[in-house]
Amino acid sequence: MIILNLMVRIWLRVFVNFKRMKFLKALGILSLVTLLVYSCKTTNQTSLKSENIHRKWMLVEYRDFTKDELTKLEANMDLTKNSDAPNRYTAKMGCNGMFFTAEFNQGKAKFSGVGSTMMYCEGRMKLEEWFGKDLPKMNQYKIEGHFLTLTDGAASMKFVAADWD
Repeated sequence: MIILNLMVRIWLRVFVNFKRMKFLKALGILSLVTLLVYSCKTTNQTSLKSENIHRKWMLVEYRDFTKDELTKLEANMDLTKNSDAPNRYTAKMGCNGMFFTAEFNQGKAKFSGVGSTMMYCEGRMKLEEWFGKDLPKMNQYKIEGHFLTLTDGAASMKFVAADWD
């Protein structure tokens, strides 16, 4: 609103004083105002894009698991929107495919209906068991840059966006 007001005032001054101003000065002022408005709009769109929770996330910090263990297990949670089931998402913690329902709203999260396939994978079950128990307890989320943190106030899970290098 302030920028629009400023633009109107500048346009009025340009037209009123056009005979006294040189053409290049008028063009320079108009270019500067246009650049200012455009740069504000672009910044706003970029910040909205970086806050997108609906993407694939790789688990990088959780309980006493090392980052190497989590990477070897390819532990991930896919929060990509599905038009057939808008609040249904998936995860994989090294063995079974997991599925759950989730809702996200202004830093609050609600997870429910956590389930998985029933295969046994030697040496790969501990992470899956803990994740399945802890996920429904997570009630807050925070996105900082390319990182997503889920927490219940006591325990937390930290993820990095899979599409970020």
